[in-house]
Amino acid sequence: MFPGFTRIIEERIQKAIIDGEFNNLPGAGKPLRLEDDRHIPEDLRLAHKILKNADCLPPEIELKKEIHRTEDLLAGIQDAREKYRLTKKLNFLILKLNTMRNTSAERDIPQHYTEKLVARMEKSHRM
Repeated sequence: MFPGFTRIIEERIQKAIIDGEFNNLPGAGKPLRLEDDRHIPEDLRLAHKILKNADCLPPEIELKKEIHRTEDLLAGIQDAREKYRLTKKLNFLILKLNTMRNTSAERDIPQHYTEKLVARMEKSHRM
């Protein structure tokens, strides 16, 4: 940063403090809610934060949400035609998700298996 620029910034902050511009700010006196973003690559963190603040999710996350919604709908359907239609939709969504990934889908554990695995590990840990 430029040497004089830092001084200008400090002067403006001090003037704002004196003028009371930092008084009664929302969240004043409360701890900061910092998010754990270690799972996001460092070069993508700023973009992720901007998208999150704008209520925009990455396409892969939106697609995973759609897959979960379709699975939930499919679980409650009794009509064979509707079940077939939703199964085709679910297969298409999963195929689309797999083509978006840079890694092999073989390494992914489907979510329902993950939940069962965690439950089993918790149960064995309690014994």
